[in-house]
Amino acid sequence: MTPPLVSVQELWFRYDDGPPALRGVSLEIRRGEWVAVLGCNGSGKSTLVKHFNGLLKPWRGRVLVEGVDTRRRQVGEWARLIAYLPQHPDRIIFSASVWEEVAFAPRLQGVSGAELERRVNAALEALGLRDAADVPPAALGYGLRRKVALAAVLAQEPALLILDEPTNGLDAGSARDFLEVVAQRHRQGTAVVLITHDLELAAQYAGRAVLMQAGEIAADGPARAVLGDAALLRKAGLEPLPVTHTAHALREAGLAGLPADLLLPEEFAEAYVRAAAGGGEVGQ
Repeated sequence: MTPPLVSVQELWFRYDDGPPALRGVSLEIRRGEWVAVLGCNGSGKSTLVKHFNGLLKPWRGRVLVEGVDTRRRQVGEWARLIAYLPQHPDRIIFSASVWEEVAFAPRLQGVSGAELERRVNAALEALGLRDAADVPPAALGYGLRRKVALAAVLAQEPALLILDEPTNGLDAGSARDFLEVVAQRHRQGTAVVLITHDLELAAQYAGRAVLMQAGEIAADGPARAVLGDAALLRKAGLEPLPVTHTAHALREAGLAGLPADLLLPEEFAEAYVRAAAGGGEVGQ
């Protein structure tokens, strides 16, 4: 097995003199994975992930990126491997044009000439931003500014892309289009860490889920297993998906042929038809 891209080892962290925000967390992120980091507000999910590229430094324990302790390098040095898209795009947008914004990080990496043109144009094309290349990002609406921010991190061509609540403020269609661009990059080999409270997004895209609770990992496993465990989610302060809740209720009511780990409406519809056709009846 190849070494992990990120290795978190017995990580403890606290802000100033406050209580520990992370308590002995250990996990690994491997190339090509799509990992959803879940948890209610204050559970430690963003604090954990900000250690991956050195934005935060361990209080105790250590974080290794390709075997190197994150404390040994500056944050900017990790940008060649790890790109971080914060929850609020305006925190990283400052250039005079969309093209210059998308080109900024690759230039810092030493990319220039034809390679810079290729990266920037490919990112703009993927997000449908070619016609806005000369427009100041500040003049764009919120949804388009989020696209500019994503294009800027995609142009870095990182091994790991971290998305912090990426669809906040977007309607359903815009959110789907946004994550489909990320999914395309994932299919090309980029690892993705998705910080989200939206369990449906996690169900649609993630192969693995890490559930945070009070600064610790409450669960780490296949996304379907974690998201399908209603009791576990409720204990961590999250409400299961409506499909999961309905599937559990129907099973308890007697529809035994219905799987308990259903997550999405379309799979629920198919499973319900099969279970009903198999002779299961609610209330038996």
